[in-house]
Parts: sequence; structure tokens; C-alpha cells
Amino acid sequence: MSLQDELNANPGVAADRDAATHGFVFNHTMLRVKDVSRSLDFYTRVLGFTLVRRRDFDEAKFSLYFLVLVDDPAQIPAEEPARGEWLLGQRGVLELTHNHGTESEADFRYHDGNGEPRGFGHICVSVPDVEAACARFEQLGVPFQKRLTDGRMKNIAFIKDPDGYWVEILQPTARV
Repeated sequence: MSLQDELNANPGVAADRDAATHGFVFNHTMLRVKDVSRSLDFYTRVLGFTLVRRRDFDEAKFSLYFLVLVDDPAQIPAEEPARGEWLLGQRGVLELTHNHGTESEADFRYHDGNGEPRGFGHICVSVPDVEAACARFEQLGVPFQKRLTDGRMKNIAFIKDPDGYWVEILQPTARV
């Protein structure tokens, strides 16, 4: 199906993009995390994100952590405000929000959106080799929601972050 056929087949899709929206960038998704140290370890060590910015709001008792997947961290400006401007122009930024003190509450947990009532589902990371990535996740002891061998869709996997959020893992090219 062509892109135009795809657009036409779905009611509610605007026929043309309003010129006023040109230059808009989908910048980031925010996830609330219980234990920021565990989450930063997962997203930086396991998935390879780079922490670009931290903002603390002590009076409101929360902190924000902005992470990106970038192969060459040298492209990130070292100083503010250039770093902040660079960050706001990126696509696919992950914002982790930590409400201070949640890490100390034994029974505290965030709803991952995949239990009832259903809501948020997952984020996705594309990898060059999904089999190699999944083997590495196994080796690191990362919990899986769905392995490549599970179910009918053998080209995607889902892992879980420390708060139980699902992260879809796939490769953009066909597996051979």
C-alpha cells in the first residue's frame, strides 16, 4: 500500500500537513522512575543512552534527566545554553522524572500502562542486529516481556526497565 493509500484509508487523517506545523519536532517522551540510579544505569549502560541534562527542582521534590541515543557524544555542546538548545532540537529524547523519596518506599511503583486499566504501552529502540542485542540483554540479566522466540512476531522483542516499562527492540532491516 502506498503512503497516499495509507493516508486515505484512515479516517481523521488530515489530507495535507498544515504549513504552520512545518519545523515541529517530536522531541521527548517522559517516564516517571522510582529509583533514578537504577534507571540511569539501565538506560545508559544497557541501552547506550547519554545523559545530556539534569534539572533539579528541590522545592517541588523532583528531578528531570534528559537522555539521547547519540553515537558521537562530542556533537553535544559542552556548555549551556547551547547544550539545552541542541537538546530541544533532537528527536527521540527520553526524559526520566524522579520524584524524590520514591526510591525509599518499598511498596511504591508506577503503573507501566500494560496492566488494567491499559494506557501507555512502550517505547522502542531500533538496533542494527536484534539477535545480538537480545543475546547481550540475556547476558546482562535484563528481564524480557517477550523474547524473539515467543509468539508469532519473531522479529521483535520486549525488555523491561527497572520500573517495568516495556522497551520494544527491533531492527529496521529484515533479518536473514
